[in-house]
Amino acid sequence: MAWGIGGVLFLLIFAIFRLAPTALELENSDMSEVHWLALVFSVIYMAYAEGYKGFHLGFAPRVVVRARYLATNPRPLHVLLAPFFCMGYIYATRRRQILSIALTTMIICFVLIARSIPQPWRGIVDAGVVVGLGLGVLSIAYFLIISSRDPARLPVSAEVPGDS
Repeated sequence: MAWGIGGVLFLLIFAIFRLAPTALELENSDMSEVHWLALVFSVIYMAYAEGYKGFHLGFAPRVVVRARYLATNPRPLHVLLAPFFCMGYIYATRRRQILSIALTTMIICFVLIARSIPQPWRGIVDAGVVVGLGLGVLSIAYFLIISSRDPARLPVSAEVPGDS
């Protein structure tokens, strides 16, 4: 369980540390009112869309539920690839695998597009993403605590094959 959740948290925290410097460059940017409004919008929107709707309501509880499932149903390959198992890339329902791969592909496309955006716009986008990812990390920690107290309170299915 620790390897799966730890691996997922490592990926998220790594992304935060990669994006944060670009967002922090805004401190040295000459920003207009439009830039400040865009920054506020980016942070609020990403906190809601990515942090709350994406991570807190879907990804974070599913990562914890899948980690708990793996802990009680270990298979050598699944344990070895536990972070990918927890994210739904392997040993998941077909729907979950397709959604996980599609979401990852979409994120990669957004990252490639964002790299071409000049400052301060890139920093504005990255600031929102950092907030969303940070809330994702906190959500995983929250659901980990919830699952240690009462696993039945987790609001999602593990979405493994044969799961009803």
